[in-house]
Amino acid sequence: MTDWSQGDLLKIDGFKQPFLVLSKNAFIRNTGTFHVCPFLKNYPEGPLHIPAEGLHKTAGTAICEQLKLIDPSARNCRRIDRLPHAQMINISDAVQGIFEYD
Repeated sequence: MTDWSQGDLLKIDGFKQPFLVLSKNAFIRNTGTFHVCPFLKNYPEGPLHIPAEGLHKTAGTAICEQLKLIDPSARNCRRIDRLPHAQMINISDAVQGIFEYD
């Protein structure tokens, strides 16, 4: 089993684009699953489309409204990069904004 963490950029078999792990580490440890969103190249920036670059220079845009729950034991996932903490804060704030009360 791999230790997945918030901010990991993953390749998932069957998909061309990478995905960004959004879930908090405590959620991942307790459930064995995690939420992801697509991380696309050449996608226009917007309130829920946050550009970012990984520590190993994987660049793209987190598409925050396209959340998916992944069970890594049922999917072949592999880590390709990791986002810096400061960039994850911006992305996490955008995702949280989807669920705030009106």
